[in-house]
Amino acid sequence: MSAINNTLSPDFKIGIVIPAHNEADTIADCLASIKIAINQLPPSIEAFAIVVLDSCTDDTLTLVKAAGVDYISCDYRCVGKVRDAGIIQAIDQGATWLACTDADSVVSPDWLTQQVAHIATQALSEQSTAMICGVVSIDKWDHLTPQTKQDYLAHYQDVMGHHHIHGANLSFSSKAYLNVGGFAPLACHEDVDLVNKFKAQGYDILWSNKVRVTTSSRLEARASEGFAAFLNNLEQSDL
Repeated sequence: MSAINNTLSPDFKIGIVIPAHNEADTIADCLASIKIAINQLPPSIEAFAIVVLDSCTDDTLTLVKAAGVDYISCDYRCVGKVRDAGIIQAIDQGATWLACTDADSVVSPDWLTQQVAHIATQALSEQSTAMICGVVSIDKWDHLTPQTKQDYLAHYQDVMGHHHIHGANLSFSSKAYLNVGGFAPLACHEDVDLVNKFKAQGYDILWSNKVRVTTSSRLEARASEGFAAFLNNLEQSDL
């Protein structure tokens, strides 16, 4: 890891942003997994997390405080605005690399070290990685029909170069984020919009299945056309 550290900018600092709207059932596991991922980093790499509490009326705030994680509060009910608020706060706190996940997701222990390894490897070949799009695994299938699982797995490409886009597993440089104008104030597909902005500006995007997150298979969507809605549509088409 020391060789990798030598390829990173001296001011390299990771900010992790998690939007949350009434996520008391899942936020503790999410934050615990992020702490494990941070602890896998070498001491020379600083990382911190921020939860963006959006119109929460349950015990999400209490659980975030108990986990000792920083937070900000807002009342947007718009995931694009929520993510952007967290990103700007993280940048203000010195983050040069931003890692996004969701409150109903659990990141892998090597979630951050794999991102750092990708950035360093690209730098060694004199390339600059501006964004990494990772993959997601489903936490459980037992409440879904076998056909839904079959349809999903037939659709999903868990490989390098996959080209899936998930707000629950998306990371990027702060400089590039600011240059493209950041997350748009969209209620859904804000992640796709951001990736398209990076593409339009010619930024290098790495599509990695080594950067992994396990996400909830719940069908109660927080965003009208988000991942839960996608699973729900698959489920309904099989009935």
